[in-house]
Amino acid sequence: MIQVIQAPRTALITTPYYNIHRPPNNQVVMTQGIPGGNHQTPQQLADEASKKREIRLMKNREAARHCRVKKKEYLKCLEERVQILEGQNKKLIDELKALKEFYTQHKKDYPEHKI
Repeated sequence: MIQVIQAPRTALITTPYYNIHRPPNNQVVMTQGIPGGNHQTPQQLADEASKKREIRLMKNREAARHCRVKKKEYLKCLEERVQILEGQNKKLIDELKALKEFYTQHKKDYPEHKI
């Protein structure tokens, strides 16, 4: 004897329902579904999960590649900035040396002037 218990199909609820039946081997089997939804086998669910995983991994690889490219560009920009700042620093150091020399020379030439 096969017994089927399920939620009414007219319900607009997306809560799962359960089918309980006894196949010929006399074991109780309970399957779950969603009212009005399509029923997929465990293999189909596994295949779908596998496809979703592959898509997620592919998107992640692409995002990682994009991140590495942006990081490389950022580091290149920083290196260029370091070169510019080192050049400016060298110019300022040279200017400071020249001003110090001028000051000491001026102080020797004109000891009566207070600077």
